[in-house]
Amino acid sequence: MRQATREAFGQTLAELAVQDPDIIVLDADLAPATKTGETQKTAPGQFVQVGIAEGNMAGIAAGMAVSGLKPFASSFAMFLAGRAYEQIRNSIAYPHLNVKLCATHAGITVGEDGGSHQCLEDIGLMRMLPGMMVLQPADGLETAAMVKWLAAYEGAAYLRLSRAAVDPVYEQEPVFDPAAIPQLRSGETVALIASGVMVRECLAAADRLSGMGIEAAVYDLP
Repeated sequence: MRQATREAFGQTLAELAVQDPDIIVLDADLAPATKTGETQKTAPGQFVQVGIAEGNMAGIAAGMAVSGLKPFASSFAMFLAGRAYEQIRNSIAYPHLNVKLCATHAGITVGEDGGSHQCLEDIGLMRMLPGMMVLQPADGLETAAMVKWLAAYEGAAYLRLSRAAVDPVYEQEPVFDPAAIPQLRSGETVALIASGVMVRECLAAADRLSGMGIEAAVYDLP
Protein backbone atom coordinates (compact mmCIF):
# COMPACT_ATOMS: atom_id res chain seq x y z
CA MET A 1 0.00 0.00 0.00
CA ARG A 2 1.30 3.42 -0.96
CA GLN A 3 1.76 5.63 2.06
CA ALA A 4 3.58 8.85 2.86
CA THR A 5 6.15 8.47 5.60
CA ARG A 6 4.54 11.40 7.44
CA GLU A 7 1.30 9.41 7.64
CA ALA A 8 3.01 6.36 9.13
CA PHE A 9 4.79 8.69 11.56
CA GLY A 10 1.54 10.24 12.75
CA GLN A 11 -0.24 6.91 13.18
CA THR A 12 2.61 5.25 15.04
CA LEU A 13 3.24 8.21 17.33
CA ALA A 14 -0.46 8.37 18.22
CA GLU A 15 -0.37 4.70 19.24
CA LEU A 16 2.80 5.15 21.30
CA ALA A 17 1.41 8.18 23.12
CA VAL A 18 -1.46 6.10 24.45
CA GLN A 19 1.02 3.56 25.79
CA ASP A 20 3.50 6.05 27.27
CA PRO A 21 2.20 9.13 29.16
CA ASP A 22 5.69 10.70 29.06
CA ILE A 23 5.49 11.16 25.28
CA ILE A 24 4.47 14.74 24.48
CA VAL A 25 3.81 15.79 20.87
CA LEU A 26 4.38 19.41 19.90
CA ASP A 27 3.34 21.01 16.61
CA ALA A 28 3.74 24.44 15.01
CA ASP A 29 0.28 25.00 13.55
CA LEU A 30 0.68 22.26 10.93
CA ALA A 31 -0.93 19.25 12.63
CA PRO A 32 -3.16 18.23 9.68
CA ALA A 33 -0.13 18.20 7.38
CA THR A 34 2.49 16.75 9.73
CA LYS A 35 -0.09 14.19 10.97
CA THR A 36 0.64 14.94 14.63
CA GLY A 37 -3.07 15.63 14.85
CA GLU A 38 -3.51 11.87 15.20
CA THR A 39 -2.07 12.13 18.73
CA GLN A 40 -4.49 14.96 19.48
CA LYS A 41 -7.26 12.40 18.84
CA THR A 42 -5.82 9.49 20.84
CA ALA A 43 -4.10 11.37 23.69
CA PRO A 44 -5.26 15.02 23.69
CA GLY A 45 -3.57 15.74 27.01
CA GLN A 46 -0.20 14.88 25.45
CA PHE A 47 -0.56 17.17 22.44
CA VAL A 48 0.66 20.78 22.53
CA GLN A 49 -0.08 23.27 19.75
CA VAL A 50 2.49 26.07 20.01
CA GLY A 51 1.42 28.01 16.92
CA ILE A 52 3.64 29.36 14.16
CA ALA A 53 6.72 29.53 16.38
CA GLU A 54 9.25 26.78 15.65
CA GLY A 55 12.01 28.41 17.71
CA ASN A 56 9.75 28.62 20.73
CA MET A 57 8.66 25.01 20.14
CA ALA A 58 12.29 23.85 20.26
CA GLY A 59 12.78 25.69 23.55
CA ILE A 60 9.62 24.21 25.05
CA ALA A 61 10.69 20.74 23.95
CA ALA A 62 14.08 21.24 25.58
CA GLY A 63 12.42 22.24 28.84
CA MET A 64 10.18 19.19 28.72
CA ALA A 65 13.19 16.94 28.16
CA VAL A 66 14.97 18.43 31.17
CA SER A 67 11.82 17.63 33.16
CA GLY A 68 12.05 13.97 32.19
CA LEU A 69 9.41 13.93 29.47
CA LYS A 70 9.87 12.58 25.91
CA PRO A 71 9.00 15.42 23.51
CA PHE A 72 8.42 14.87 19.79
CA ALA A 73 8.43 18.27 18.05
CA SER A 74 7.20 18.48 14.48
CA SER A 75 6.99 20.97 11.62
CA PHE A 76 7.95 21.19 7.95
CA ALA A 77 11.67 20.56 7.37
CA MET A 78 12.22 24.06 6.02
CA PHE A 79 10.74 25.65 9.13
CA LEU A 80 12.05 23.24 11.77
CA ALA A 81 15.65 23.13 10.52
CA GLY A 82 15.60 26.69 9.20
CA ARG A 83 13.70 28.89 11.63
CA ALA A 84 14.62 26.99 14.78
CA TYR A 85 18.25 26.17 14.04
CA GLU A 86 19.77 28.34 16.77
CA GLN A 87 17.45 26.95 19.43
CA ILE A 88 18.05 23.38 18.27
CA ARG A 89 21.81 23.97 18.23
CA ASN A 90 22.12 25.61 21.64
CA SER A 91 19.17 24.24 23.63
CA ILE A 92 18.93 20.66 22.37
CA ALA A 93 22.10 19.45 20.65
CA TYR A 94 24.79 20.96 22.89
CA PRO A 95 23.23 19.73 26.16
CA HIS A 96 22.40 16.38 24.47
CA LEU A 97 18.73 16.48 25.44
CA ASN A 98 16.19 13.77 24.70
CA VAL A 99 14.22 15.65 22.02
CA LYS A 100 12.95 14.07 18.81
CA LEU A 101 12.67 16.58 15.96
CA CYS A 102 10.28 15.24 13.34
CA ALA A 103 10.44 17.14 10.05
CA THR A 104 7.89 16.45 7.34
CA HIS A 105 7.72 17.74 3.74
CA ALA A 106 11.49 17.35 3.32
CA GLY A 107 13.30 17.42 0.00
CA ILE A 108 11.66 18.34 -3.31
CA THR A 109 8.67 16.00 -3.01
CA VAL A 110 6.58 18.90 -1.72
CA GLY A 111 6.16 19.79 -5.39
CA GLU A 112 3.43 22.41 -5.76
CA ASP A 113 4.31 24.03 -2.41
CA GLY A 114 7.18 25.68 -4.29
CA GLY A 115 10.87 26.36 -3.80
CA SER A 116 10.40 28.10 -0.45
CA HIS A 117 9.29 24.76 1.02
CA GLN A 118 11.73 22.46 -0.78
CA CYS A 119 14.37 21.85 1.88
CA LEU A 120 17.56 19.96 1.00
CA GLU A 121 20.05 21.61 3.35
CA ASP A 122 18.43 20.28 6.52
CA ILE A 123 20.43 17.02 6.38
CA GLY A 124 23.73 18.91 6.40
CA LEU A 125 22.59 21.31 9.11
CA MET A 126 21.49 18.54 11.43
CA ARG A 127 24.43 16.24 10.78
CA MET A 128 26.84 18.99 11.89
CA LEU A 129 25.27 19.20 15.34
CA PRO A 130 26.95 17.26 18.17
CA GLY A 131 25.14 14.08 19.14
CA MET A 132 22.27 14.56 16.68
CA MET A 133 20.99 11.29 15.22
CA VAL A 134 19.65 11.84 11.68
CA LEU A 135 17.21 9.25 10.33
CA GLN A 136 15.33 9.00 7.03
CA PRO A 137 12.94 6.10 6.33
CA ALA A 138 12.29 4.63 2.90
CA ASP A 139 8.62 3.76 3.37
CA GLY A 140 5.79 3.63 5.88
CA LEU A 141 6.84 0.34 7.46
CA GLU A 142 10.38 1.54 8.09
CA THR A 143 8.96 4.80 9.45
CA ALA A 144 6.88 2.92 12.02
CA ALA A 145 9.93 0.92 13.08
CA MET A 146 12.01 4.11 13.41
CA VAL A 147 9.42 5.95 15.51
CA LYS A 148 9.17 3.00 17.91
CA TRP A 149 12.96 2.90 18.16
CA LEU A 150 13.14 6.66 18.76
CA ALA A 151 10.60 6.43 21.58
CA ALA A 152 13.05 4.19 23.45
CA TYR A 153 16.22 6.01 22.36
CA GLU A 154 17.71 8.49 24.84
CA GLY A 155 19.15 11.47 22.96
CA ALA A 156 18.53 14.10 20.30
CA ALA A 157 17.34 12.94 16.90
CA TYR A 158 16.11 14.39 13.60
CA LEU A 159 13.56 12.29 11.70
CA ARG A 160 13.24 13.35 8.05
CA LEU A 161 9.89 12.57 6.41
CA SER A 162 8.30 13.11 3.01
CA ARG A 163 5.01 14.57 1.88
CA ALA A 164 4.29 12.32 -1.09
CA ALA A 165 2.99 8.77 -0.83
CA VAL A 166 5.55 6.12 -1.78
CA ASP A 167 5.31 2.48 -2.79
CA PRO A 168 6.40 0.04 -0.06
CA VAL A 169 10.03 -1.04 0.05
CA TYR A 170 9.62 -3.57 2.86
CA GLU A 171 7.07 -6.41 2.88
CA GLN A 172 6.77 -6.28 6.66
CA GLU A 173 7.86 -3.88 9.37
CA PRO A 174 11.61 -4.30 9.90
CA VAL A 175 13.42 -4.27 13.22
CA PHE A 176 15.25 -0.96 12.98
CA ASP A 177 18.97 -0.90 13.73
CA PRO A 178 20.72 2.47 13.22
CA ALA A 179 24.01 0.70 12.58
CA ALA A 180 22.63 -1.47 9.80
CA ILE A 181 22.51 -0.84 6.04
CA PRO A 182 19.86 -3.28 4.77
CA GLN A 183 20.48 -4.89 1.38
CA LEU A 184 17.20 -4.97 -0.49
CA ARG A 185 18.45 -6.53 -3.73
CA SER A 186 21.56 -8.52 -4.56
CA GLY A 187 23.82 -7.85 -7.53
CA GLU A 188 27.49 -8.09 -8.41
CA THR A 189 27.88 -5.49 -11.17
CA VAL A 190 27.09 -2.22 -9.42
CA ALA A 191 25.74 -1.05 -6.05
CA LEU A 192 23.03 1.57 -5.65
CA ILE A 193 22.91 3.15 -2.18
CA ALA A 194 20.06 5.47 -1.32
CA SER A 195 18.09 6.99 1.54
CA GLY A 196 14.45 7.94 1.98
CA VAL A 197 12.17 8.12 -1.04
CA MET A 198 15.10 7.51 -3.39
CA VAL A 199 15.36 3.88 -2.25
CA ARG A 200 12.23 2.98 -4.22
CA GLU A 201 13.66 4.81 -7.26
CA CYS A 202 16.84 2.77 -7.00
CA LEU A 203 14.87 -0.47 -6.90
CA ALA A 204 13.06 0.61 -10.06
CA ALA A 205 16.38 1.51 -11.67
CA ALA A 206 17.80 -1.90 -10.71
CA ASP A 207 14.87 -3.59 -12.46
CA ARG A 208 15.61 -1.67 -15.65
CA LEU A 209 19.32 -2.39 -15.41
CA SER A 210 18.58 -6.08 -14.99
CA GLY A 211 16.83 -6.04 -18.35
CA MET A 212 20.10 -4.75 -19.80
CA GLY A 213 22.12 -7.54 -18.24
CA ILE A 214 23.41 -5.38 -15.37
CA GLU A 215 22.67 -6.78 -11.93
CA ALA A 216 22.60 -4.00 -9.33
CA ALA A 217 22.63 -4.43 -5.59
CA VAL A 218 20.41 -1.95 -3.73
CA TYR A 219 21.06 -0.76 -0.18
CA ASP A 220 18.89 1.32 2.12
CA LEU A 221 20.96 3.82 4.15
CA PRO A 222 18.49 5.10 6.74
